[in-house]
Amino acid sequence: MPDAVVVGAGPNGLVAANLLADAGWTVEVLEAQPEPGGAVRSDRGVHPDYVSDLFSSFYPLAAASPVLAGLDLHAEGLGWSRAPRVLAHPLPDGRCALLERGADDTAEGLDAFAAGDGAAWLDLHDTWNRLGPDLLRALFTPFPPVRPGIRLAARLRAVGGLRLARMLLLPVRRLGEEQFRGEAARLLLAGNALHADLGPEAAGSGGFGWLMSMLGQTYGFPVPVGGAGALTAALVRRLERHGGVVRCGKRVNEIVVRGGRAVGVRTAGGECVSASRAVLADVSAPALYGELVDERYLPDRLLKDLRGFQWDYATFKVDWALTGRVPWTAGMAGSAGTVHLADGVDGLTRFAAQIATGRVPDRPFLLFGQMTTADATRSPAGTEAAWAYTHVPHLIKGDAGEDNLTGRWDRREQEAMADRMETEAERWAPGFRSLIASRRILAPPTLESMDANLHGGAINGGTAAAHQQLVFRPAPGTGRPETPVRGLYLASASAHPGGGVHGAPGANAARAALRGGRCVRLHAPRVSRTRRSNG
Repeated sequence: MPDAVVVGAGPNGLVAANLLADAGWTVEVLEAQPEPGGAVRSDRGVHPDYVSDLFSSFYPLAAASPVLAGLDLHAEGLGWSRAPRVLAHPLPDGRCALLERGADDTAEGLDAFAAGDGAAWLDLHDTWNRLGPDLLRALFTPFPPVRPGIRLAARLRAVGGLRLARMLLLPVRRLGEEQFRGEAARLLLAGNALHADLGPEAAGSGGFGWLMSMLGQTYGFPVPVGGAGALTAALVRRLERHGGVVRCGKRVNEIVVRGGRAVGVRTAGGECVSASRAVLADVSAPALYGELVDERYLPDRLLKDLRGFQWDYATFKVDWALTGRVPWTAGMAGSAGTVHLADGVDGLTRFAAQIATGRVPDRPFLLFGQMTTADATRSPAGTEAAWAYTHVPHLIKGDAGEDNLTGRWDRREQEAMADRMETEAERWAPGFRSLIASRRILAPPTLESMDANLHGGAINGGTAAAHQQLVFRPAPGTGRPETPVRGLYLASASAHPGGGVHGAPGANAARAALRGGRCVRLHAPRVSRTRRSNG
């Protein structure tokens, strides 16, 4: 019998398992899919000569994460690569907003749009240099982050206190307008905010756009050499070297509870796997509390609160094998790993508003990845392994375009949406479509079928909006990994601090398990219902 069972072999589950194994625990990880990795996987499914990342690709949070740094994955063969430029946002007139690898270079480019914007960017970067390390320590620590929080509070006073707090709470449109005269810097901030589900008018989108921009400025947007799966492979190798076990094709249907304590799991095949000390769940909060744990063990208040759980936007992704490099009108975009495609901040607002009103955007904002530019091992020289994703509503009420998309996502709708995305790419890179050797479409239901945590194509484990962060994630009063069931810990992106590949939810859950963390008590669980056998 292992000391701990971890449900799910995504990055958070694997980080949790590694930390438990480091502490001398025996650990067994059960994964529903045929291979580990969750949303950190790669393959050659688009073209045999091209490595394509199935889900996530660029990892600034991984580069910044003290959790992953502490695992020393370089010793397991993991290498990182970066594109010559971090991020580009082309403009219709052929100019290009650029996030360079050096802050001075970024500032110089911004000054070409509006004199003084370079200095304003360097001011934001200086604030990051003074605040960033403590901010990251607080971000990657279980809530509330007491010791990092004290250091962060002292730093906040030193860099402006309430004024800085106000800046972080601003909508990104307003932040850009207050800080910059030109369009380029505003585009960098606003596009980065939409790496989450935060439109230009959303409160807090300014802080998130600043965070992502400064992470890119400091760490770049690195990629694992050889594909995203190399990060997963390193985590698995490290775990197995420390005695841990990963078993794939083992879908967990139930958390087994006895005497108010999690004592193991039951798989879809009927196998019972016991755990002598803890069960850690790298699954979404709605799946844990709505499917895996019998509701009689859960407080009424939690169940009611979770009815209001909000997913982040649904995602639609297309992978391409291109026979040449992308022919951007704004030529400098060709040296960036990540390219944002939208007609200015107004275009981003229009896109976010269409999603908010339940319509499929007619001019989708594309987050475009040039993987061979970032890592030359991904495809033959002179070619490009590329992808783009955009967002669509979970509940589609209409199509702002002309294809009558309804959200059935049958073959016709998938092809129409992929064509719409290619048409948008063609606007910024005439001749793009002539380079396509093959493509793969990953619609929202496809993404979920490949990783159940990506509910409806949501990739961040729940909205990044302020009402579902910190002590409100995944529900009010549940900002820690402990659950109402003793010995059961939430280890997924549904827990604080949320989405992104950084390992913090898994690490927080593992540390709570090692401490024998106390269970969450919103109200006493109900025990009067007819009991279901728990074997």
